[in-house]
Amino acid sequence: MTGNGNRTSIPLSAYSAKNMKKPTLQSFFPFLFWFADYNTGTLKKDCIAGITVALVLIPQSMAYAQLAGLPAYYGLYASFLPPLVAALFGSSRRLATGPVAVVSMMTAASLEPLAVTGSEAYIAYAVLLAFAVGLFQFLLGVLRLGIVVNLLSHPVITGFINAAALIIASSQLAKFFGVHVDKAEHYYETMRRVFVAAANYTHWPTLCFGLFALAVMIGVKKWNPRLPYVLVAVVLTTLISWLTGFENNRYVTADSIRVPDLSKIIYELNFNLEHIFQTVAVRTTISSEPVVMPQPGEQKNICSTCHASREVELEHLKKENREEAQEDIPLEKTLELHLMAGVLDQYLAEEKTRAMALRKRLRSMKLVSVYDKKGNLYYAEQSTVPVESHAERNIWRIQVGNRPIDLDHILLIGGGEVVGTVPRGLPELSMPKLDLAILPKLIIPAIIISILGFMEAISIAKELAARSGYRLDPNQELIGQGLANMAGSLYGSYPVSGSFSRSAVNFQAGARTGMSSVFTSCAVVITLLFCTPLLYYLPQAVLAAIILMAVVGLLNIRDIRHAFIVSRSDGVISVVTFAATLFFAPHLDKGILFGVILTTGVFFYRKMRPVIAQLSLWRDGHYRSAERFNLKRCPHIAVIRFDGPLFFGNISYLEDEVLQIVTSMPDLKIIHFDCNGINAMDTSGEHALTLLTERLQAAGYEVCFSGLKEQITDIMRRTGLLMKIGQDHIFPTLIMAIDAFWEKAHRGSKEKICPLKTVCTTA
Repeated sequence: MTGNGNRTSIPLSAYSAKNMKKPTLQSFFPFLFWFADYNTGTLKKDCIAGITVALVLIPQSMAYAQLAGLPAYYGLYASFLPPLVAALFGSSRRLATGPVAVVSMMTAASLEPLAVTGSEAYIAYAVLLAFAVGLFQFLLGVLRLGIVVNLLSHPVITGFINAAALIIASSQLAKFFGVHVDKAEHYYETMRRVFVAAANYTHWPTLCFGLFALAVMIGVKKWNPRLPYVLVAVVLTTLISWLTGFENNRYVTADSIRVPDLSKIIYELNFNLEHIFQTVAVRTTISSEPVVMPQPGEQKNICSTCHASREVELEHLKKENREEAQEDIPLEKTLELHLMAGVLDQYLAEEKTRAMALRKRLRSMKLVSVYDKKGNLYYAEQSTVPVESHAERNIWRIQVGNRPIDLDHILLIGGGEVVGTVPRGLPELSMPKLDLAILPKLIIPAIIISILGFMEAISIAKELAARSGYRLDPNQELIGQGLANMAGSLYGSYPVSGSFSRSAVNFQAGARTGMSSVFTSCAVVITLLFCTPLLYYLPQAVLAAIILMAVVGLLNIRDIRHAFIVSRSDGVISVVTFAATLFFAPHLDKGILFGVILTTGVFFYRKMRPVIAQLSLWRDGHYRSAERFNLKRCPHIAVIRFDGPLFFGNISYLEDEVLQIVTSMPDLKIIHFDCNGINAMDTSGEHALTLLTERLQAAGYEVCFSGLKEQITDIMRRTGLLMKIGQDHIFPTLIMAIDAFWEKAHRGSKEKICPLKTVCTTA
């Protein structure tokens, strides 16, 4: 464009050459096109936006990592490389990639059945899951199969996201109240345990920190939305936590805790935890490798109460698995393997129930410090010691998790919980361990997380692209997200995706290109290298508040109401998916699968029962459904419209509806099919249409067609159906057809006014 607004001439050869090279370069190096008009002003805006996003990302990522069941610092590992790679190889210039709430929750739901939360195996599986998610997304992008995201309809996504937001928010209540409970099979049972624990053991300073953090974030966001309100809350609460000594822990020996049978309880808990680890390992091995079944007399030992026999049995099973791993499984062993897996599942459930009861007993202890007659400090349950005998005002609790407790090194918590030590430095480069026993169990979760995460990413990316006026390529975005997940898995990352909230921050902060994500990654790297000690005193309740603040934006009841307005069935699908996700939680994938199955069922039901309407003239000059618009019908001519493809699933319905119309009209002479709505026809459909035409012709009716599409006409011509109907009974439009056979149909008729020529209502 010239200064006066006139177009400058561009040589056609130059234009062609540019467009020939652009797709190839853009496919491999999309980031090269950031710099077409890049300048220092754009660089400054990208730098400011990138740092602003990092200030939100760093605390958010730590909170989301814990939501995924990982140590908080794994959120930082998932935040320094994936944003960079996704920006370089994706097509969006403002999408902020990293840990997100829904994907984190899905990660935890996928891995909890496979390993103990927070264990080394759990972390390894999370990294492997990230690689699997990335590989699936990358292949979809390379094969140009981005359309696969349409498998998740909008009503399903709406119902699932709203349910997931409630689940994620409620999952943070335990941290908010400063209590610990074991997760139950069903999420509502877990919540019941949280409320019971909160009623008895709430740590009030922890609750105050969480509420204060929420108040700060809400207040700062309303006062000045441009400020990094998450960072403000983190800085303030971390500073207060450090100054007030919010964390108050000490290590003691079991002998200093004078509670009856304490050592016995800890011994039994440690033993149970060890057996759970062993059984999970054996159960995983059985799922993928051949094993030799124990004899019937030995098998019962697995479920007995004798710990020694169970330990010997488990060690024996693992040894046999290693020795027999290379042998072929005989067909008759299949049922035996299923039986063994079932026995181990029962054993695991029993051991977990025992461990849960033991942990509950330890967590219920409210300990106070007391001096004995010799001046030695010891700890006893609060209910057994008079108030005047307390050496300190603190109530102490035993730290109980999924790991064995060292009797000589028991951690007592006398204050609130903080993030603690965050390892300084970048994680080591290493390939994810390809565990062939676990990989098959991660395929379905990886596919669901891939599609769900990408839909979240592409929805915000499309909106930002529309606002900014540049083109977005969904397949290229799949490649970028896939490479981001695969690259992140090399440095200990779990699955990531594009973030709604941080992308909005990126846009509002003035980002112009993906360089903003490059600056975000650099800021996270600097944090890992130099700033991790500053995160030690960050209260866990503040991380919970950050998640609560983030997921509030996911709740969207308007979309559910809108689904009911558009289609009642879509609204029902959304509500049912919402309810199923809540019911099946923490197994969120089941909620999505339930919604997909329901959507598929409704889709096929609609296709199997398409709209079949008998038409009459309406006042706008078009032919409308006589039933819907209360129009009279011509007794001699039945104009039938069929909306939808004619295939094996709906041919019976078509025959039944047409024959019902025919039998209800004793003076009928001509049956005309308006075929404008038929855009596809398979072999079954063609065969059924041929038989129906022959049957109607044999009964003395004339059969006519109009509005046939070319692909339908070609099929009818190749099969000879067109010849059976007669070329003189095929018309381009319905009006031409009515004009051609109307007089013939009304010879000798007593009808004075025909609804096909004049508007006649039944009222």
